[in-house]
Amino acid sequence: MAIDPRRLRPSELCRLVNSTPLGTVLDERQLHRHRTRAGFRIGDGRHVDLFRYAAWLVELRHTPRPQAEGDPYEKLKERAAARNKALSLAGRDIGQLPVVVNPERKAQAVGDFRFFCEQYFPMTFHLRWSPDHMKVMAKIEQAVLRGGLFAMAMPRGAGKSSLAETACLWAVLYGHREFVCLIGSDEGHAMDMLESIKMELDGNELLLEDFPEVVYPIHCLEGIANRCAGQLYQGQRTHIGWTAREIVLPTIPGSKASGAIIKVAGLTGRIRGMKFKRADGKTVRPSLVVLDDPQTDESARSLSQCATRESILAGAVLGLAGPGKKISGIMPCTVIRPGDMADNILNRDKHPEWNGERTKLVYRFPTNERLWQRYAELRAESFRRGAHGEEATEFYRANRQAMDEGAVAAWPERFNHDELSAIQHAMNLKLQDERAFWAEYQNEPLPEESAQEEDLSADQIAAKINRLRRGEVPIGCNHLTMFIDVQQSVLFFVVAAWEDDFTGYVIDYGTYPPQHRPYFTLRDARPTLAAVTKAGGVEGAIYAGLEKLTGDYLGREFRRDDGAQLRIERCLVDANWGQSTDVVYQFCRQSAHAAVVMPSHGRFIGASSRPLNDYQRKPGDRVGLNWRIPNVQGRRAVRYVIYDTNFWKSFVYARLAVAMGDRGCLSLFGQRPEEHRLFAEHVTAEYRVKTEGRGRTVDEWKLRPSAGDNHWLDCLVGCAVAASIQGVSLPGLSAEPGRDRRRVSFAELQRRRREHHG
Repeated sequence: MAIDPRRLRPSELCRLVNSTPLGTVLDERQLHRHRTRAGFRIGDGRHVDLFRYAAWLVELRHTPRPQAEGDPYEKLKERAAARNKALSLAGRDIGQLPVVVNPERKAQAVGDFRFFCEQYFPMTFHLRWSPDHMKVMAKIEQAVLRGGLFAMAMPRGAGKSSLAETACLWAVLYGHREFVCLIGSDEGHAMDMLESIKMELDGNELLLEDFPEVVYPIHCLEGIANRCAGQLYQGQRTHIGWTAREIVLPTIPGSKASGAIIKVAGLTGRIRGMKFKRADGKTVRPSLVVLDDPQTDESARSLSQCATRESILAGAVLGLAGPGKKISGIMPCTVIRPGDMADNILNRDKHPEWNGERTKLVYRFPTNERLWQRYAELRAESFRRGAHGEEATEFYRANRQAMDEGAVAAWPERFNHDELSAIQHAMNLKLQDERAFWAEYQNEPLPEESAQEEDLSADQIAAKINRLRRGEVPIGCNHLTMFIDVQQSVLFFVVAAWEDDFTGYVIDYGTYPPQHRPYFTLRDARPTLAAVTKAGGVEGAIYAGLEKLTGDYLGREFRRDDGAQLRIERCLVDANWGQSTDVVYQFCRQSAHAAVVMPSHGRFIGASSRPLNDYQRKPGDRVGLNWRIPNVQGRRAVRYVIYDTNFWKSFVYARLAVAMGDRGCLSLFGQRPEEHRLFAEHVTAEYRVKTEGRGRTVDEWKLRPSAGDNHWLDCLVGCAVAASIQGVSLPGLSAEPGRDRRRVSFAELQRRRREHHG
């Protein structure tokens, strides 16, 4: 069939040109593009003129193309970047803010903290307020709006932490405070509080309704903190911050909370110099500080830690606002033990500026003790049978009027679903654990009971002061002793004066290098031996420290009350610490005071161990009251003393237990017990356990699980051992134990031998 090359259908044209030896050179898709581009120049709507099509291709091939400006690929990338930037900006910008749903509610809460709590946090504060709550909220409102300090001790579960967190939100949302600092007992505790506040800002729909200028940008983050740096509002950055340690509210024009900061810190962490540079260039410092339970169970039981935290509170915390400005403070706290930090802050005589408020769960207890005793028996019997106290509850229901007589509960609405009243709830808590009830719910903790009657508390030891000046020797003392406890970081030492009957006086103690702090531990001691001595190793630092310390004290004369000058007669140096043994022996041999210093080894001799006095006495040995100085043997040509630490710790405790003025009493220098808080903690860091074995009863001393350092206890014990070596003895105790042997002549020995063989 003949074809007309000037009137070819598109399919025919493709088959025709592809039939050459060149193979496939054209497809219908490409031909369609060419027909669209060339138009009617190469054919009509249904046919294509092959000659015109070829002419058009030749013309297209030989027509010079215009030179492009720049690299086409770079232009392509620029267009793609511009497109992506536009998309990114559209995604980063939060758009228009929602309108305020209830302006009247928002306006009413600006100066009414109670209304703010009720309207915006109905799930948290769903019970009726108690009179104590009303009083506390009024104090919080005053502290936030007009300034001041306020400490509150409320029963556990009364909502003190929730009120404090809500006060933070109220302060920043309305612009009452632009920088709020949350301080906990440690940083982890404070971060938990911040997490609770973040949850309210991110999930409270009521706050979103009335505070869209603050909460809506936070919702736009969708929980992705990495979006903070790029978030925009009307093309401007919001400078929002959302980290584990701080919240920076978005910078929105017209918002009272614009750029407000909530930051957390631990009480013993980095507090000083806390400030923040806002987007507008203004530097702000905290104007409101919230301290939620600023003490731990461990610190509450430590007098020195309580004093340290009080000093941090008075200095670093209350000085956060900067020079010339006052800071407002809210402190919800719990009294853990009498005399702890919370107890002192709440005391208006000691700290009137904190306006301490101490509330209770029960202000007056029921007067009918007989019925409540029966109730306790029924409740205990029910629990023993595996029930849940239903019989006791029915008994209370039947006798409620008589059992409630005389009782006054602080919060009548506070009781569990299986209880009938707040009085029953309080009595159940009291029956469950009375000591915990008085501490956690009444804020009046009971005095701590010692495990043994003869045990002394840190308060009792710190109170045994003789009102002498540091370094002053009483007139009756004839002996001065010193003990040095060797550690890698510092050297602990005690100097004691003794009368001949073991009446003792601690005239000086401390560390080298001096720490110049009322409270420290071996772990955080600064400066250290290595820093002060500039020695290359541990042994060199210890040697240089011993040389400096003994040079200061062993070469000094101590003045006695009658004008006599006394020197330290015996200085024992602890040689038990592993890396220090050789260097201590070397120092004692080479020291300028070699006649006075002596290495010492304390030995734990328990009930099942062999007492020191049972060992055979060898020629050259000195044996005393549970101490022994062996003759020189081996490569260490220095005499040393071994002593029974269990016996001498009990001995020192007995001296501390003797009343002031009695013979054998051991007392401390100074006029204020607060000076000796850390020393008293060292001395009470161990407890005794009476153990029987080998026919004898022995006090075995062990370190308390919650205790810190005990180095000054070791020093005090060492001073007593040194005094015994110098001849000091307690009336009734022999310094040379063992039976007396009379001298026997050689003739008497010969006579006894003849009688024995005869």
